[in-house]
Amino acid sequence: MKRFVLSLAFSLLASAAFAFPLTVDSCGKPLTFDSPPRRAVVQDLNMAEMAFALKLQPSIVGLTGITGWYKVGPEFKAEQGSIPELAPKYPTLENLVAVQPDFFFAGWYYGMKPGGEVTPDTLAPHGIKTLVLTESCVHLDKSRPAASMDLLYGDVEKLGKIFGKEAEAEKLVSAWKAQLADITAKVGDRKGTRVFLYDSGEDKPFTAGKFAIPSAMIAAAGGGNIMADMETSWGNTDWETVAARNPQFLILLDYQDGVGYKKLLDFLKAHPAMKETDAVKNERFVALRYAELTPGPANIEAIGKIARAMHPEAF
Repeated sequence: MKRFVLSLAFSLLASAAFAFPLTVDSCGKPLTFDSPPRRAVVQDLNMAEMAFALKLQPSIVGLTGITGWYKVGPEFKAEQGSIPELAPKYPTLENLVAVQPDFFFAGWYYGMKPGGEVTPDTLAPHGIKTLVLTESCVHLDKSRPAASMDLLYGDVEKLGKIFGKEAEAEKLVSAWKAQLADITAKVGDRKGTRVFLYDSGEDKPFTAGKFAIPSAMIAAAGGGNIMADMETSWGNTDWETVAARNPQFLILLDYQDGVGYKKLLDFLKAHPAMKETDAVKNERFVALRYAELTPGPANIEAIGKIARAMHPEAF
């Protein structure tokens, strides 16, 4: 029995070793690894939750971009454990280089800005390889396909390959697909509810467009994002356009754990054009957290929340 266990352990180690070197796509550019990263830094709540779902904590030396914007609950803190936060919002090059990482998981406007201090090109000379969040690639490549749930599945599968946890990633993705299939089966042929996602902004609303994962999530829940023709992932529109499209249902981004969405709803009720829309008049909405509306493990449960609020008769 002991020999069998040792043999199994060696075969597993050998199979992991044979997986390298490997190359993954990062916004259309090849990113090659000779071995799994040992000193990773991860930006933002949603990407940290992806990493935690794969139990990558032993390989993570720091997080960035968490407490400067969001409140985190006890579950996230427990998963984070002793991993330090290196910067509350966007990291500087100095923040990152100080911990000598070999890997950075971030995105455009998720910790990095085109032409900024921290980019894949500025990190490369320091031996840091950057995996770019796929949803954010549209900021540099306007030929990207419209959002689909592959924005989540693909990035988790890439992380699994990079860290030698391909089987774990495939298991996660399979479970998510099964959960989503159950939700869509209940939704059935209920389609086309006009949905507006309100993130923030008073003069101009900040919302999700064609390339942001909420467009795919809304579709899966039996609705349609009224701003899905906006040629960006996340961006500003104008209230006149939103009101003219008369949303029937709202998704309100709740930055403050159960109270932030109320400010958004109160603003819409007082807005001269928005207060006349079906969604506002009938108070049809769901409040969701940031991590639920950016690519990450919370997406699937969030689709269920949208679907149940939009089609309660189906659940």
